[in-house]
Amino acid sequence: MTISPTDAQRRIIYQARRGLKELDFYIDPYVKAHYLTADSDEQAAFERLLKFEDPDLLLFFLGQDSPNDDAVSALIQKMKTLKHAQAQAQAQI
Repeated sequence: MTISPTDAQRRIIYQARRGLKELDFYIDPYVKAHYLTADSDEQAAFERLLKFEDPDLLLFFLGQDSPNDDAVSALIQKMKTLKHAQAQAQAQI
């Protein structure tokens, strides 16, 4: 079953494209596989995450800093966990 994004979700998906390959490493898989099926609270946290500047996001994903927003921080951890689980599954193939 394919979920069609709303106009607001399309705008968020477009904003998710970042200029740093390191950020796209985590953000792209989340957007492609989880964003549209996430609950409204998680989608709101993702929208807030995208308001951060790329250098700040990079520090968050590298664990060198963390956002003051607990929901955004939890989402970053989820995105990292999902990506690393995906990478581990691919390595086993």
